[in-house]
Amino acid sequence: MMAPALLVLLLNNYIPMIGSLIAFKQIEYTADSFFQSFMHSKWVGLANFDYLFSTTDAWTITRNTLLYNAVFIFLNLVIGVTFALLFNAMRNRRLAKLHQSVMFLPYFLSMIVISYLVYAFLNPDIGILNRVVLPWFGVEPIDWYSEPKWWPIILPIINTWKGIGYYAVIFLAAIIGIDQEYYEAATIDGASKWRQIRSITLPLIRPVIIVLTLLQIGRIFYSDFGLFFQVTRNSGILYDTTLVIDTYVYQGFIVSADIGMSSAAGLYQALVGFMLVLLSNLVIRRISKDDALF
Repeated sequence: MMAPALLVLLLNNYIPMIGSLIAFKQIEYTADSFFQSFMHSKWVGLANFDYLFSTTDAWTITRNTLLYNAVFIFLNLVIGVTFALLFNAMRNRRLAKLHQSVMFLPYFLSMIVISYLVYAFLNPDIGILNRVVLPWFGVEPIDWYSEPKWWPIILPIINTWKGIGYYAVIFLAAIIGIDQEYYEAATIDGASKWRQIRSITLPLIRPVIIVLTLLQIGRIFYSDFGLFFQVTRNSGILYDTTLVIDTYVYQGFIVSADIGMSSAAGLYQALVGFMLVLLSNLVIRRISKDDALF
């Protein structure tokens, strides 16, 4: 019974990993097919990885990628659990479902659509913030796409607004699955709502929290390309606070068309993410063996 699933896993996930060898070759398109070009291209060892670490941008893109994703993980966890608790506490279930649907809607929007929505707010000349909000508070208009200092605040807000409905629904599903007898017993014992949350809800949804956190940690070296490229409109003056590994590699590939360099970056991200998942799971296993992912 497992054979079909294992076959799909092998064909879809593991055989394509042979392509990781591209990261160690200098691809020369000299043959009729890419496979023949790959076979006849020379091995260059770790030379393709030098592109990521030999420039002054290496520290900037690594710092931005890690810090942004760390903030995203923290906000998705805290705000997602908070909204799930609030939805669960709503007495009017129809109204609760309406709130969930409205919050879930941005998750399905393309980053291109979101980039235009953001531009409608941040446009220096006709944006809602500069034309309506800031003058109301007596603040001078801001050229948002020319001042990097604002984007470490703007990007987490946009990412949270887009994805928080997804995490809230998952956490809510975990909360709904808790046996209500625990809460009835706690109520009889005189436990307050806050006490029930701390002693019943959070401990029982901890496995879900850990799994989602580990999955996000596994992609901590990856970035939402649309968020950092489309939403920022690829403004060069913002690169100090918006340039991440994915956008850096994309721009390098557009300029040099070096598939080996791009493959090296992808392999580097995958290996670091894999090691971080193993390390995080090891830490969790040390703390609570039952809550470890594997």
